[in-house]
Amino acid sequence: MVSDLPLDLVRTLLAVVDEGTFDAAAAALHVTPSAVSQRVKALEQRTGRVLLLRTKPVRPTESGEIVVRFARQLARLERDTRSELGMSDAGEPARVTVAVNADSLATWFLPALSRVPREPPLRFELFREDETRTAELLREGVVMAAVTSSPDAVAGCSVRALGTMRYLAAASPEFAARHLDGLPLAEALTGAPVIIFDRSDDLQDGFVRELSLGAGQASGVRHAVPSSEGFAASVAAGLGWGMVPEAQADALLRSGGLVSLAPDRPLDVPLYWQQWKLDSPALAALSRAVAEEAARALRN
Repeated sequence: MVSDLPLDLVRTLLAVVDEGTFDAAAAALHVTPSAVSQRVKALEQRTGRVLLLRTKPVRPTESGEIVVRFARQLARLERDTRSELGMSDAGEPARVTVAVNADSLATWFLPALSRVPREPPLRFELFREDETRTAELLREGVVMAAVTSSPDAVAGCSVRALGTMRYLAAASPEFAARHLDGLPLAEALTGAPVIIFDRSDDLQDGFVRELSLGAGQASGVRHAVPSSEGFAASVAAGLGWGMVPEAQADALLRSGGLVSLAPDRPLDVPLYWQQWKLDSPALAALSRAVAEEAARALRN
């Protein structure tokens, strides 16, 4: 029951998480650090759970994340209500937070944002994260919506399929001639230098596992390039082979800057849109725009 979670206590917990320390939260709320500590303790007593890890900066526990998410949703509803009543500050745009993977950000997601109506004004804050981990930011209450590879809805969120992003195994012609000629592809890729996005990027290993029926993985010679545009450029420059988004690979394949290593073996990654279950005009407008652009840009 909301009555069991006094809103001043909930807002105080959110301030502590956002500011990082009790002292900083006290300054933001214009109260004493002692008052902040007492409010957090009172909320923990009401919930019967430890809500914060008293580290520097403080971190919410799993139970604390639930309350923080509720606090952010409450703030969103309050802002929308004030706007509908004509009580919002004139000219102040509403802040909308979204987690999105780098490849979507580099290919189709920004055009989706351009589809969002200009009125009322919105202020987007994007968090770039791997599609396998964006749902964590949603679960923690850091963002209101996310592009994710998980079809399982985060608690308190709705989920809808967007389509699939296709990846193509590619390399420069010179790289392919030097490293891949004369051997079966699965065997050659276990020894050839490879480009990865970061340590959580499993696309290249997954592709090799698929080729070798689960028996291998990509080479240990790995160049980590944590930029979608830089990743494609590194493959085209011949530093290694990699799984390049089809939208980025097409022009390079046509120009001869890249060659497809397995034209009949693309790797399709399903993408989903998850967002808070709120009757929020801002989230509704964003969701429509994302769905429309995804239908145009992604494979269905």
